[in-house]
Amino acid sequence: MRATIVVLDSFGVGAMPDAADWGDEGSDTLGHIAESVGGLHVPNLAALGLGNIHPAPGLAPVQGPLASWGRMAIASDGKDTIAGHWEMAGVPVPKRFGVYPEGFPPEVVVALERITGKAILGNIAASGTTILDDLGPEHLRTGQAIVYTSADSVLQIAAHEEVVPLKLLYKWCEQAFEVVSPLNVVRVIARPFVGTPGKFVRTTGRKDFARQPPGTTLMDRLSEKGIPTVGIGKIPSIFGHRSFSEEVDAGHNPDILDQTIAALERTEHGLIFSNLVDLDAMYGHRRDPAGYARALREIDARIPELTSRMRDDDWLCFIADHGCDPTFRGSDHTREYVPLLVYRPKGRCGNIGTRRSLADLGQSLAAWFGVPALDAGESFAGEV
Repeated sequence: MRATIVVLDSFGVGAMPDAADWGDEGSDTLGHIAESVGGLHVPNLAALGLGNIHPAPGLAPVQGPLASWGRMAIASDGKDTIAGHWEMAGVPVPKRFGVYPEGFPPEVVVALERITGKAILGNIAASGTTILDDLGPEHLRTGQAIVYTSADSVLQIAAHEEVVPLKLLYKWCEQAFEVVSPLNVVRVIARPFVGTPGKFVRTTGRKDFARQPPGTTLMDRLSEKGIPTVGIGKIPSIFGHRSFSEEVDAGHNPDILDQTIAALERTEHGLIFSNLVDLDAMYGHRRDPAGYARALREIDARIPELTSRMRDDDWLCFIADHGCDPTFRGSDHTREYVPLLVYRPKGRCGNIGTRRSLADLGQSLAAWFGVPALDAGESFAGEV
């Protein structure tokens, strides 16, 4: 028995009913990307049933999809990476995390300057690439760390690898995490980069320091029963590195897919959990619908490599954690439904409807693996 969860990071399928409360009314990541590129061509996702969830230009419903399909509401009070992933693993977030779109308060700035030994640059909400263009040259001159945030509950520290060695940047971020945790900020991210002014590039040396979920996750339940759990890319860090029997480093989408396939080839039993981060980081936040569509096509072309490795009783689940409509105003995540596709070679294929919570996925997998139920979510294991 194996289950593979592949998170299409930020791939929303239309605004949720409460989107206006978040300033996101009218957002639609899938639909607007399809419209902006004159039609979305993802034949393998279409065959699984993506167009049955949300028809869009170039993406029509199909007769007899190869997977069960549905869409999922986000029950958590959030639209960020942590909330989405914790919820799909069975731990919805009832209270919004601390966010600082106007910058962090003076006591945090003082603490960061003490940690880094210099004044900091930035302390604003910004795109991770734009702020490098704006402040990277000054960072090279002064060695001052670049600090920024977003609509998420996150503090990010960027530094050039030739100015601040990775180990030192990680140490700064670890200490910064202790500073902002009392403010209900749940994540600090190290953002190393290389290059020269006008040509700065973020590297794959990113490292997340995150709070652990406050409840029992699917991985906890599996680990308690000795069932292997493989976290690929940023997944382990999202859960505070808890209850993963194997953690696999991976950078961009092609590498993450390579590592997911490799995990399938060596894993006889258990959970494989990966996240295709580029959709969000490189295209959603950068407001690049054409790049987002291209990345989707590249993912789509590799789906047969995943499906061909499925055994009769395996699950292959495609889901997202939130939206990030690249045609929408601003550069933040959007409050949207997310798609769910569950491919099982010998399973039933049908419409599993609009689920009330991402936690339904974790609950369903807990039921299928035969481990104790999670505290949240309703199982659809009997429907697929």
